[in-house]
Amino acid sequence: LWKKFHEAGTEMIITKAGRRMFPSYKVKVTGMNPKTKYILLIDIVPADDHRYKFCDNKWMVAGKAEPAMPGRLYVHPDSPATGAHWMRQLVSFQKLKLTNNHLDPFGHIILNSMHKYQPRLHIVKADENNAFGSKNTAFCTHVFPETSFISVTSYQNHKITQLKIENNPFAKGFRGSDDSDLRV
Repeated sequence: LWKKFHEAGTEMIITKAGRRMFPSYKVKVTGMNPKTKYILLIDIVPADDHRYKFCDNKWMVAGKAEPAMPGRLYVHPDSPATGAHWMRQLVSFQKLKLTNNHLDPFGHIILNSMHKYQPRLHIVKADENNAFGSKNTAFCTHVFPETSFISVTSYQNHKITQLKIENNPFAKGFRGSDDSDLRV
């Protein structure tokens, strides 16, 4: 699904209250020690130093990016958990929310509208205190280029609007009514 969106130029809505990503960020994790505890987290960083505009049905550079907000991390709510737990099924970050509220008190990831971003997945080996950040902490970072997106306050590209309507069960408000849905 991400590939389909990426080919059309993925856009993600950001709101003051915070909006979930669609498609949501889901990963299959392998190669972990089943008994070791890990912390999974995401940050979203600027993909470049440009501001964009949607013109003539395509995204184009419109100038220099606004300064990025201090990066926030979204720690998966199951963290820390064993490798066996993480490898059991797809790991979903569906509760992660994006906002344009620079004073957001809820821990949502703060982004600037009309900027391009790249989510990054970090896997951190938890120590005995379930803490991380010491110089000896083992971690790795994964970047999936197809998950990059431009943040918007309303969809600019009709192809993206259509893909969201077709694939997001929560986008039903945008669907046209169908006579067969009417019950009397």
